[in-house]
Amino acid sequence: MSEKSITKEKSFAFALRIVKLSRYLREIKGEYILSKQLLRSGTAIGALIREAKNAESSADFIHKFSISQKECDETIYWLELLYGSEYITKQEYLSISSDATELLKMLRSTIITVKKKIRPKV
Repeated sequence: MSEKSITKEKSFAFALRIVKLSRYLREIKGEYILSKQLLRSGTAIGALIREAKNAESSADFIHKFSISQKECDETIYWLELLYGSEYITKQEYLSISSDATELLKMLRSTIITVKKKIRPKV
């Protein structure tokens, strides 16, 4: 299985967790603003990875992965805010934020690898 497939699978599984957390925040905690932001950024990660699969060039691929990386980092911010404002427990935060951090590292690694491959040989 290639790294792209692992990243795709992990981002999809992560998006499902985000959808469920967002639903929990709305239905149980009555929180609507942060949960909407979390839902948008947390699900965009995988959508952008899917877009990158059909990139028109290596530069386009890197661009899509870079935006996905930004969305992932933003998601971590919303998770920190939800934990800091006590909408989620420490255990919930640690569990989902570790998945987000792992995904962020995978995205960064992929970007670096592709950039090295397209760098002109001197």
